[in-house]
Amino acid sequence: MRYERAGRGGKEATVVERLGLSTADAETWCRELKRQLGCGGGVEGEDLVFAGDQRTRLPRLLEARGVARITVS
Repeated sequence: MRYERAGRGGKEATVVERLGLSTADAETWCRELKRQLGCGGGVEGEDLVFAGDQRTRLPRLLEARGVARITVS
C-alpha cells in the first residue's frame, strides 16, 4: 500500500498493489472498500486506488478480508 500525489493532478490517492485478484474480484473488493471508507476510487490495472490518504484505516479492512501481509509506505 502506498500514498501518491505525483501524476494525479495534485490529488491524494492510496494505492493497494499485489493482491493477486481477478478483475471481477478487484472490482468487487474496490466497491465494498469504497463504501466502508466513504471515499471514491477505482481499479487501475491490478491495483486498487482510493481517493485521499487511507493508510491508517485501510490496513484494518484488508486484514479483515484475509490479507496476510500489509506494508504501508
